[in-house]
Amino acid sequence: PADTDEFLVSDAGTLKRIDYSLIKGGGITEADSFRLQSTQAISSGTQTVLTGFARDNESTFGKIGTGLSESSGIFTMGATGIYLLIANFYMQINGDLTYASLKIEGTTNNSSYVNMAYNDHSIKQVVGNTYAANTTHAIFDCQDTSNYKFRLRVYGTHNFNMQGGANDSHTYVTAIRLGDT
Repeated sequence: PADTDEFLVSDAGTLKRIDYSLIKGGGITEADSFRLQSTQAISSGTQTVLTGFARDNESTFGKIGTGLSESSGIFTMGATGIYLLIANFYMQINGDLTYASLKIEGTTNNSSYVNMAYNDHSIKQVVGNTYAANTTHAIFDCQDTSNYKFRLRVYGTHNFNMQGGANDSHTYVTAIRLGDT
């Protein structure tokens, strides 16, 4: 039914009309996933915003709602609301990595970013190239789609690669709208 369709409800024998928009179920109205399109080199000692994302392109993928948009590593929500953000960081290094800081950062003014979720990860080389993954979650209250945004940022004590791929979700972010703000 359309939001303006009406239903008749009996209230102790008195018939009342009510719009469907007032009684329909909630459910998830926004869900989307973006992947890093190619491997990005991270230089030792630098804070790096990951860039070069695109929406998942698998034949089984389907977004709900407007979805995310991304520009220069900055993600914008398609609608206001409370979101669950899930970021997976997939790293590769040839050697040891004392630690890599993996962050989901958010802004409420489209300018100053703060850590919403932060994980450190260490890698001890076994033989040759070593790979590791780290998943970070955050709850984000997007009250305004023009100013409330988020990004993924990393830092490492040594040079390493953040793995990406046009057809594989190595490093990716998923946003699921849980409800109203």
